[in-house]
Parts: sequence; C-alpha cells; structure tokens
Amino acid sequence: MKPKRRSLLKWLALSLMSLGATNAFCADEWPNRQVTILVPTAAGGNTDLMARLAAEYLQNKFGKPFVVINKPSAGGVLTTEQTVNSPADGYTLLFSPSATVLLTPLVQQISVDPRKLLTPVTNVGTGSQVIAVKRSLPVSSLSEFLAYARANPGKLNYVVAGVNNISHLGPLLLFKRANVDLVMVPQRGEPQAVGDLIGGDVDFYFGNASVLLQQSDNDKIRLLAVGTSERIAAAPHLPTISETMPGFVFSSWNGFFVAVGTPQPIISSLRQAVIDMVAQPELQRRLRDLGIVPGGQAEAEVRSVFERDYELFVAAVAAAEVKK
Repeated sequence: MKPKRRSLLKWLALSLMSLGATNAFCADEWPNRQVTILVPTAAGGNTDLMARLAAEYLQNKFGKPFVVINKPSAGGVLTTEQTVNSPADGYTLLFSPSATVLLTPLVQQISVDPRKLLTPVTNVGTGSQVIAVKRSLPVSSLSEFLAYARANPGKLNYVVAGVNNISHLGPLLLFKRANVDLVMVPQRGEPQAVGDLIGGDVDFYFGNASVLLQQSDNDKIRLLAVGTSERIAAAPHLPTISETMPGFVFSSWNGFFVAVGTPQPIISSLRQAVIDMVAQPELQRRLRDLGIVPGGQAEAEVRSVFERDYELFVAAVAAAEVKK
C-alpha cells in the first residue's frame, strides 16, 4: 500500500474513533445545558399540562433548565418541522399528541415525514375521549344508541370540535363500522361543541374526558363510553367503546419525541426519567382525576400503540374521504 494512502486511511480511522468518542461523551453528559420542549398546543390544555409537569420533574432531576415553548399551529406542523430540523442531540424535544405525527400527514401537506424522522420516546399519559349524547334520547348505552341511530338514518346529528381531528374522525369511523348515518354539525372548538350538546341542539359528541367528566351530573347529557383500551379510574362505571365495538380504540397518547439519530443513551435516559416520574402515586392520582391514563410506556409498548393508532387513523381518514 502506498504511504500516502496508508496515512489517509489511518487519519480516517482516527477521525471516526474521535467522532464516536465525542458522541458517546455528549450522550453520557446529557444534559449539560438548557433543553427546549416544544408543544404544538396552546397553554392550558392537557398536553400543555403534562409537558409542564414533565419539564418541572426533569429540571429537578437533571439540574438543568427544561423550558416549555408553546407553538400552536394546524396539525402541529410548526413544532414537528422545528424538531426534525434541529440537531439530533437531545436539546430540542417535542412533547405532543401522537396524532401530530400519525394523523397530520394523512390530512394535510407537511414538508417532512414525521413517522420517519421522529422517534417516540415514552408518554406521560393517554387522554381518553368520551361519547356523550343528549339525555332526552331513549338510550342508556352505546349499543342502544347505535341501534336507535340505525333505526333512524339521517335523523340524528353529531357535533365536532374542528375537522380532521379525533373529535371528527373518531365518530366517522365508529359510524361506518356500526353502519349508522348521522349528520355532522361543525363547531370551532370544544366549548362550543359541549354547549351545543347541553343546549339540546345536537345528539352526539366525542370529546375529551377531562371536559366531559365535569358534566357527568348535568341532566341534559348522558355519558356512554370511553375511547381508551381500558376503563378509566375517574369513571370506572363507563364501559369502553371496544366492549361494544371490539378493537375500536380512539385516544390521545401524549409524550416525548426526538429527532431520528438522537443517541440511544439520551433516549434511554429520558425514557427512564419519565417512567420514574409517572410512577409517583400523587402524579398518577392527578392524571387519573383528569381522565388521563398514566403513561411511562416501555419502548415495545410505544411501538405497538403507534402501529395500532396509525392503522385506526388511516381507516378513519378513508371513512371521512379526506383529501389533502
């Protein structure tokens, strides 16, 4: 081998070793400065609450600032793109509902593919959806409601809090699988949708448990079922939708994502810290009171949930005939 070529190969080998050592050092030392947590929703909602609980815990644990920045946008596109385009070093984290990564690319244009470019780490909690109906309807269970709707095609309606989201696509998939026909009533947001239901203007709403459970004693509405895979502690008397429609799960996984390429030691450290946080009894109680199922899922469970939810979102988008 020629001396110049031998020297070049030696230099390359040493450079790669140095780079590997540097990456390992950075991963082992993470975090050694401020970590930014991007949240695609406005302050005050469940996603923001869970992000801030996590930020406080992580800051206390690691002794470095974890700063939450809210950047609301349609489908969470702004925070998704910023996370993907940031260095994969663990200093820009995305805290988001899974729908931002799994559903948004199915219903709107986005410059990146978050399913390929973001890695889900673990969740703080999974927010449940609840089916609520007008109490004056002659039904007391989901099966009775579906039978009533089937006997009265096109005569009942349902309200949605915006379109191309869980409150819109979840019911559409349910109605398709149950072979029922309801008329959609669009609203700007959840307060207006709940107001329509309480006011008797609509028959059905699929909304956040943290909002609808507060109305459980309202004599104008009736809660029928929850969208999580298991019954929730805040309302154990409510059956799951899947008890009537096997396999139907529509809920909101909320947790951390990092850019693909983030060193595995950083991912593992973040995951274990969140798992430890969610294991605290007081935090679990606080989440459950809001109708949120405490998270802290292991890697294999996260992968399984994302595969299931993606299939459901694809089916729901097809049922809605959404075109980007």
